Amino acid sequence: MNRPRRNRRTPAIRSMVRETILTPADFILPVFFHEDAEDTPIASMPGVTRWSLESLVKEAGEAHALGIPAIVLFPKIEESFKTPDAGECSNDDGLVPRAIRAIKAAHPTLCVITDVALDPYNSDGHDGIVERDEWGELEILNDETVAVLCEQALCHARAGADIVSPSDMMDGRVAAIREALDEEGFTKVSILSYTAKYASAFYGPFRGALDSAPKEGDKKTYQMDPSNSREAVRETLLDEAEGADMLMVKPAGIYLDIIAKVRETTTLPVAAYQVSGEYLMLKSAAAGGWLDERKIVLESLTAIKRAGADMILTYFAKQACGWLAK
Repeated sequence: MNRPRRNRRTPAIRSMVRETILTPADFILPVFFHEDAEDTPIASMPGVTRWSLESLVKEAGEAHALGIPAIVLFPKIEESFKTPDAGECSNDDGLVPRAIRAIKAAHPTLCVITDVALDPYNSDGHDGIVERDEWGELEILNDETVAVLCEQALCHARAGADIVSPSDMMDGRVAAIREALDEEGFTKVSILSYTAKYASAFYGPFRGALDSAPKEGDKKTYQMDPSNSREAVRETLLDEAEGADMLMVKPAGIYLDIIAKVRETTTLPVAAYQVSGEYLMLKSAAAGGWLDERKIVLESLTAIKRAGADMILTYFAKQACGWLAK
């Protein structure tokens, strides 16, 4: 008689036949930071902090010491620097370039990934340049935005970023950024494209952390409809053809089918972002005593990797490393 349970009989046997194994090398740690000298706990994301530059460098070092190979930077820009053209995004002396230089000086082997999008810098709170059409409706300008994104990516590359990660979902931006980087001699800088970024309700805590929510309208004309999956294949094929080095699905845990579909479509590495809303749900349930935090977090991360993700962006990265070491 066939008895699959024989392969589950003891911890030793289960470990030998285990198909999906989490390690610290699977994680990318998203980090928030600002100009202030003080660190600020983020109310919407318990356990997550918006760091000063000095503390950011320390946090990056602690993550790297745990075996986490990369961090991704998310700045909170002061209101006085926000403009309709998001010009501050390409300031070589701005917050992000200074953070990149400080981190690479202190931790040269840590991979630094930067977010390429205009919402932290745009006074309108959108990922692109905003204009009103002839009927007065809000419109996010695609090609004009892409030109600014190229300048932003170059700014990050000059500061020493290893990977730039366009999260804007404008059409054609991967090809344009690749061309801009190559023309300036940054042929070694990789592009991790947000390939399938959905217009999800799970981003709320993140936008609170950066004060980057749209002042008017929503992001549904450029981020993907949560109802669609074939569209993710189309975006995957386009980003691969345009020269992306890695692809991302966002959110992760409630989009496991999309991760699997993207994985089947491409040979490129696939990342998945366990977003702020997913983090908050798990944290809240654990804080209420309804779920075992360690068990549920590691199970959720395992599921994301099992679906096909090679890299997982997660706010649980440091905690998960500690749990895996025990």
